[in-house]
Amino acid sequence: MATFKAWVVERGEGGQSLTFRDFDEADFMDGDVTVRVTHSGLNYKDGLALTGRSPVVRRFPMIPGIDFAGVVEASADPAYRPGDAVVLTGWGVGETHLGAYAEKARVRGAWLVPLPDGLTAEQAMAIGTAGYTAMLSLMALEAHGLRPEHGPALVTGASGGVGSVAVALLARAGWHVIASTGREGEAAYLRGLGAAEIIDRAELSVPGKPLAKERWAAAVDAVGSTTLANVLAGTRADGAVAACGLAQGMDLPTSVAPFILRGVALLGINSVTTPQPKRREAWARLAAELDLDKLAAMTTRVGLQAVGRLGEEILSGKVRGRTVVTIG
Repeated sequence: MATFKAWVVERGEGGQSLTFRDFDEADFMDGDVTVRVTHSGLNYKDGLALTGRSPVVRRFPMIPGIDFAGVVEASADPAYRPGDAVVLTGWGVGETHLGAYAEKARVRGAWLVPLPDGLTAEQAMAIGTAGYTAMLSLMALEAHGLRPEHGPALVTGASGGVGSVAVALLARAGWHVIASTGREGEAAYLRGLGAAEIIDRAELSVPGKPLAKERWAAAVDAVGSTTLANVLAGTRADGAVAACGLAQGMDLPTSVAPFILRGVALLGINSVTTPQPKRREAWARLAAELDLDKLAAMTTRVGLQAVGRLGEEILSGKVRGRTVVTIG
């Protein structure tokens, strides 16, 4: 069997280790489609997997990387043929199933979607799991009945991957976007993506009141914990918050006040096992609605060998927007 280059997480007596080495195709996990990976992305969960800060990886050895774009090399799934361009996000890839930071991947065809018309493989991974999650958040807010005329939309963690795409999508859809960030000097970047207002994350990151002044009708929160509690407290009556991240923590120190006194809704966003119809709808909308010039402005490119340093960088807040890993 052939070998290929891959980043591999292993666990020994000294804990978790990360190496860049040859990986044998004989050690692939079950799957009916083999893909030559051309691009991957960098997400917060990837940072956790690469560093071992959180038990994201639940099988060893593991190739990390939770999303990829590439070209089918071999397929036993009738939906795909060699040469087809495909995208994958979620389904436990990079956590329980060998992932994307490699020259090849073998996965189930049911996990794939065709590369959307109008997007290159690089653009698809510039969007990646983060941008896909941002679109699912927008779709959830819309399904709740919220529209730009109902009031502003807040985005927390706005300088990050999910936040950057969420700002661009909401602004394109006509929302007055309030971007929350703790990064000094990012105001011009966020305004370039479409933010109308910038607030310091310190306003939301410390404990506040169960109910605060009503400031926004909708929100996309990628932070969790005390920030999410404060976002809920400041949401207008009958508004909603799409919760899709945990950069500050998994806890939620809130009360029932926003829910029973203002009718605020908390919408959970699961981007991992999204059913195929919604998954394809999200990708089709991203291809049609996301400003590709703004996507380019938020994107940095690195090679596969650079992955080893990216985990610490994204967890420490040093990564702005989206990072594409170019592989093949």
